[in-house]
Amino acid sequence: MHTTTLNLGAFLLRMSLGTLLLAHGLLKVLVFTLPGTVGFFSSLGLPPMAAYLTVAGELLGGLALLTGSYTRLTALLMLPIMLGATWVHTGNGWVFSSPNGGWEFPALLSMLTIIVAIQGNGAYALRLRLPILDTRLPAPLKS
Repeated sequence: MHTTTLNLGAFLLRMSLGTLLLAHGLLKVLVFTLPGTVGFFSSLGLPPMAAYLTVAGELLGGLALLTGSYTRLTALLMLPIMLGATWVHTGNGWVFSSPNGGWEFPALLSMLTIIVAIQGNGAYALRLRLPILDTRLPAPLKS
């Protein structure tokens, strides 16, 4: 397959996942509200801090993927959140249209996160960098 096609595919995947993560973070803030999200996480036996970290991860991770900044690292850091979402929905059945949402969509997001971590930026990445992270992380792999 042509490199341009592969880069375009990786770009579209990165943009799709980034958009979904950002939307899920905003859903927790604007619709469920932070207190509601904390309450839900608490009902699962999770500490309140897990709710705040999840919201921050989804918002910041979504933005990082949309800009193509630290794409592989961001995807790896998002994986525990996506696997956690899959775990939360396992008792609801397979189909995401089940009451309270099944686990098919979070499982797909988990797999897409792994694929983005493997593929990297793709085309059209701004590759915004933070010097404090660049001194502490290994050099990025060539996309």
